[in-house]
Amino acid sequence: MTDKGQARFPDSHAELTVSLLRSVRELLGADALDRLIGARENEMRTAYQAAMVDAEGLETRIAALTQIRSREGYMAEWQRTKDGWLLIENHCPICAAASICQGFCRAELAIFRGALGPDCSIEREEHILHGARRCAYRIRQEPPST
Repeated sequence: MTDKGQARFPDSHAELTVSLLRSVRELLGADALDRLIGARENEMRTAYQAAMVDAEGLETRIAALTQIRSREGYMAEWQRTKDGWLLIENHCPICAAASICQGFCRAELAIFRGALGPDCSIEREEHILHGARRCAYRIRQEPPST
């Protein structure tokens, strides 16, 4: 079926995801939900590191991370700034899930830190869930440790 044809049918993935997350929390507890998100975080960290294994240098890693995130539907882009870089996600394909479980956003930031490596700092400056139109992350090169 074409994309146009698919668009004519309801897509209830978001509703299903939200319902499942609520059920996990209610039936198994918040700890179980945290473990579930932690397992997803570990899987993604491993996948990102494997995909970025040949990316040398911080800017190259940022570009590779941006490509990965764009493939995942985040409409990601990056730009150089006067004090580092800005990684921008113009869309959040998991926004419904993240809106009821902030653990996804926490895990995302941890994954980025792992993928980009210890030679930089990364902080979220804009957050869709806090009313921003996008999520944006400030990345700065850290001086080498002596």
